[in-house]
Amino acid sequence: VGTLELLSKSEQSRVLGFVINKLRGDISLLQPGLDWLESRTGKPVLGVLPYLHGLHIAAEDAVEVDQALDSSGDTIKIIVPVFPRISNHTDFDVLRLHPQVDLEFVGPDQAIPACDLVILPGSKSVCNDRQWLEAQGWDRYIQKHLRYGGKVIGICGGFQMLGRLVLDPSNVEGPISRLKGLSLLGVDTTIGEEKILRQSKGVLCAAIAGEKTNQTLEAYEIHAGLSTVDQNLEPFAIISDAQGSSWPDGAVSEDGSIAGTYLHGVFDQADACQTLLAWAGLRDVQRMDYAQRCEADIDRLADAISDNLDLSIFEGMD
Repeated sequence: VGTLELLSKSEQSRVLGFVINKLRGDISLLQPGLDWLESRTGKPVLGVLPYLHGLHIAAEDAVEVDQALDSSGDTIKIIVPVFPRISNHTDFDVLRLHPQVDLEFVGPDQAIPACDLVILPGSKSVCNDRQWLEAQGWDRYIQKHLRYGGKVIGICGGFQMLGRLVLDPSNVEGPISRLKGLSLLGVDTTIGEEKILRQSKGVLCAAIAGEKTNQTLEAYEIHAGLSTVDQNLEPFAIISDAQGSSWPDGAVSEDGSIAGTYLHGVFDQADACQTLLAWAGLRDVQRMDYAQRCEADIDRLADAISDNLDLSIFEGMD
């Protein structure tokens, strides 16, 4: 009601009705409130959607923390620092839903737990988040983690942080124009004013895929930085386009314990996810079809809308 009354008259006239979302319990107990709402606003309530337990629809802004860990079998612990300017957090949705993955997002001033794999996520401001990482004690933690045989992956901005140097001469992402990275990979990055946006298809390299040759993946890139990689490092993947051109993406350390990539969504494909979790140390990795799960949950939501909402008000509308 408050939102409706704050709108202008022309905007109010465009509101056709209300939908009550995520009701838990008996709808009959809510009926007096629905009657009052319709009487107070003159707008109909189109229906009430029940709370759908276990529904997975990608979150737009908030970092989702629920997960489906099945601790009865072999599992792996993965932690992700929650940068103040974290981006593309949906990269980790499939890991939250994987029954063998114990995924934990570690926020500011939280104790950093022991784990098998650290994933540095994307960032909207790499230099600022790199400073935050150091202030929170992640530099020391990652060095110790690697000494004990752990693995590290950096995705996009996280990949840039793994390198030696990040330069932002035009201050595209903030006031810091030069900052030292973690120096875990022989990589230097310059932030440019042109942003790369593209769908990418490729093949995981042997340092990650092992004997699984032709391990394909599909992902996307969205970054302003361009990185130069030392020639002695194997790439994370080889990307190719429809015209037959190919180029390397990312880098893997010589000992195979550290990897970086510009590719978002690398865990979304069942085969690539299975391979990456095996690289990180998980035995007998279960195959999870994330795309199928997403489609099933979208269908589930669509069925709930069809069953519970009166959509006749939209009939005949352009």
